[in-house]
This record gives sequence, C-alpha cells and structure tokens, in this order.
Amino acid sequence: MNLSAWEIILIVAVIILLFGAKKIPDLMHGIGKGIREFKKATSEEEPKEEETTKKEEK
Repeated sequence: MNLSAWEIILIVAVIILLFGAKKIPDLMHGIGKGIREFKKATSEEEPKEEETTKKEEK
C-alpha cells in the first residue's frame, strides 16, 4: 500500500473534518489504550499455551 504525501494529507484532513480537532486526542488515547490491553491479554495467554503443549508432549 503506497500512499503519497498528498493522499496522507487528504486522509488527515477528512479525519479532522469528521471528528473535529478537539476529539482527535481522545480518539487516539482510546485506540492506544485498546492496543495496550490487547497486547497485555495476548502476553498473558502465551505462557498458558506453552504449559499445555509441554503437558501434551509428556
């Protein structure tokens, strides 16, 4: 996906028009929080999966 500088500027302008400049930081904060929670949940699941595979190998 190759976007030129003009396309990125246009996308940002449309986002600002849709959400307004004041709501964008709140929107980004919510997205960041969601990503952090997702990473935390996936990192907690990895050790459990390793334990089950070790048990299955025995």
